Amino acid sequence: MRTSISFGGAGGTGDDWSDVVEYVREAERLGVDDAWSAEAWGQDAVTSVAYLAAVTSRIRLGTGIMQITARVPPMIAMTALSLDLMTDGRFLLGLGVSGPQVVEGMHGVRFARPVERLRETLDIVEMALRGERIGYQGRHFTLPLPDGEGKAIALSMAPRPDLPIYLATLAPRSLELTGERAQGWLGTSFVPERAEVFFEPVARGAARAGRTLSDLDLQVGGRLCITDDVEETVAKLKPTMAFQLGAMGSATTNFYNDAFRRAGWDDAAREVQRLWLDRRREKAVAAVPDDLVLRSSLVGTPDMVRERIRLHRDAGVTTLRLSPIGDTLQERLDQLARALDLLGADSGVAIPSDDGLDG
Repeated sequence: MRTSISFGGAGGTGDDWSDVVEYVREAERLGVDDAWSAEAWGQDAVTSVAYLAAVTSRIRLGTGIMQITARVPPMIAMTALSLDLMTDGRFLLGLGVSGPQVVEGMHGVRFARPVERLRETLDIVEMALRGERIGYQGRHFTLPLPDGEGKAIALSMAPRPDLPIYLATLAPRSLELTGERAQGWLGTSFVPERAEVFFEPVARGAARAGRTLSDLDLQVGGRLCITDDVEETVAKLKPTMAFQLGAMGSATTNFYNDAFRRAGWDDAAREVQRLWLDRRREKAVAAVPDDLVLRSSLVGTPDMVRERIRLHRDAGVTTLRLSPIGDTLQERLDQLARALDLLGADSGVAIPSDDGLDG
């Protein structure tokens, strides 16, 4: 099984940029395959990839994700081609629709028909990556404008029609679009025991395109902490889970909450959201079930984490996304190294030496 990490934005390694650089460079040395730049309402997903391209040599670098409503599709394609050039072909284009609070609150765009907008964005981006003149008529985009002085233009950079595109999706219709159009899936809120909740829609979409689930790189995982103090670690992770269930979206549109409800935590997810929206935050945190944290993460003793890895592999996950937790950079790197050791021991694949890292 391949591995990936995330950094920056809402899911990274803190605000110290030197720590982020060291984290990604050390992950590359340890053998991690991909590193994804997060984007929410802080650090953007693009700038960091450009910087890291100059200080890494092997690890693939992706936007995890570019918010499509923050950029017009031709600019997405221009940015992707530029980063592909800077990384010497190591760039992965990760796209997603974000959610109504960010899209409408920060970008000033209506969060209407998001799957349709994503499909049209893919149409135009792929057209541009093929080197074609960009002419398109859809519900969300019309290029060029029919009543202006513009004309259909092809990008001046060399075409790259096979540039990998990954989609971060959670709702059934968007998961189907992922299977139909993308080379990979960036998943969250994933529970391997209920993998069918996510993979069945992806497989349906893939079948429409004459493909199968095995044609996609399925990247999911979770928060990582190898520890004997499982109870304390679960307690530390509950505020983040409560925020995800209660605040990562509006009262009526929360893709994370919906995903966990489909995976079997309907009552608990609704209750946590209700308490959070009522501003009873401590009660919301207390209402998060222990098993929800444990089943959606890689937390526990070495044997417990090894079992979580096995469940992901058996479910069909091809790339395990590792989000190590710790108070310092060194603690996060230690956790990452230990997880890679578990993966290597389980698969028989040799992992590079720790060079002094604990664990």
